[in-house]
Amino acid sequence: MTKFDSAFRSPNSVLWWLLFAALVVFVYLFGLTIPLVGPDEPRYAQVAREMFERGDWITPTLGGANWFEKPALLYWLEIVAYRLFGLTEFAARFGSAVFGLGTVASLWILGRNVTADTQRRAEFANWLALIAASTLGLIVFSRAASFDIILTFPITAAMVGFFVFESIGGEVSGFRRHLSLLGFYFFVGISLLAKGLIGVAFPVAIVSFYYVLSWKLPNRIFFMSVLWGPLVIAAVAATWYVPMYQRHGHTFIDEFFIQHHFQRYTSNKYFHPQPFYFFFWVLPLMTIPWLPFFVAGVWKFVRGWFKRGEGASVNIVSNNTGTSRLLTFAFAWMLVPLVFFSFSGSKLPGYILPAVPAAIIIAAVYVNRWTNDSSIRRMLIQGIAAATLVVVIGLLCFVVPQFADSDSVKSLIAAANERGFNNAKVVSLHTISHNAEFYAAGRIVRDADGKQRKLLGPHDVLEVIRRESGAPVLVLVPLEYLKQLTESTIVRSEVLKDNGELAIAAVTAN
Repeated sequence: MTKFDSAFRSPNSVLWWLLFAALVVFVYLFGLTIPLVGPDEPRYAQVAREMFERGDWITPTLGGANWFEKPALLYWLEIVAYRLFGLTEFAARFGSAVFGLGTVASLWILGRNVTADTQRRAEFANWLALIAASTLGLIVFSRAASFDIILTFPITAAMVGFFVFESIGGEVSGFRRHLSLLGFYFFVGISLLAKGLIGVAFPVAIVSFYYVLSWKLPNRIFFMSVLWGPLVIAAVAATWYVPMYQRHGHTFIDEFFIQHHFQRYTSNKYFHPQPFYFFFWVLPLMTIPWLPFFVAGVWKFVRGWFKRGEGASVNIVSNNTGTSRLLTFAFAWMLVPLVFFSFSGSKLPGYILPAVPAAIIIAAVYVNRWTNDSSIRRMLIQGIAAATLVVVIGLLCFVVPQFADSDSVKSLIAAANERGFNNAKVVSLHTISHNAEFYAAGRIVRDADGKQRKLLGPHDVLEVIRRESGAPVLVLVPLEYLKQLTESTIVRSEVLKDNGELAIAAVTAN
């Protein structure tokens, strides 16, 4: 046993890993109480609240109107959390944090199946989990009440199930092999519930591309699983898709599949255009602070692939086909989402999150090799990971809340409520405040189609006041347009508060 191996197996080392694991759980659950930010978090949280208040687990609605953009998995997680923790920001984000931790745990399980050497296997699993838990992309999106991490975890779990099956090797049937395949198909079904057709398209494409890169065909057991695996996927996905179709028929098919799948991909209908290369720089940035190791790992793999002399892998823990398969599998996993979304007409940073676990594997492979038999390098990597989590805590304490307050209307609505305007209708002037969906639920003035109404001037505000029988209305308005209200001769306005971007004013007829 080497000096390095002894250090790894020492009580102090075990204690360090336990303390790090506790720190990871703390960080992922810390600060989830800040105000909901952006357009998506408050809308998804409100959709789940409406389902929760109706006791309806099937039909997503926003402002009482059907909301068929996404499947129900995030909403289900939020409904359960609302029951446990109340209607809070923490509850809205709790499921995402759990799925982020689940992604880390899945990668740890993957690391436990890379090599037959028990000691080296445990070592690599720990490094893989350490890199994953401290990677910027996972940390950020595990704190958001959005669908990106909700999709990433089941895809990661499915890929782990497949790789464990591959790692066992041979044609010998057995409980563990079938359990791994069952896990693969089960989590593909969960992925369908997470974000629609992409949840099945990615796993199928990744597995297929992996076999192409490996220049081999699937074995007999995997071929046979194609007969029963899709039934597992369908059974899991049917828990929501079947009752949705029974309730809404073609309307569901048109809005969910045609508009929010195919049109979103093939057009800029939803106004998120970016250049083709957008994700080629977003993905590496998501691997911070492990970006140098990710870049080095990619370079070494690509160089070895084309030279063929080194083989298509980096020596992780020993020279064996299991470690070679891992890097080939990671590159197949990373390239499928990267290429797919690069051709999409709509691009947002979170779209590429399902490729981040594969990038983490590539970085962890290089880290494991770089730290081999070097206690100083090992402590450096551990220090970087721990420091990253400590910095995240600092940001959540001193920086993020200020940003959230300026991005959210929570404090504005609260200020109005304190002044006695608890039941006043809320309108937006020269803007649409999606953030108000959660914080002013049930009070937002909407058009006939259920969408928020965007007012264009004091005359529109006066019209709403008259419809409310002269009662005051609360107007959310960008600061640059505030004078339109305060200097108007047809309405009387009292500015209650501003957050640096928006102001809220109580407005009555003059």
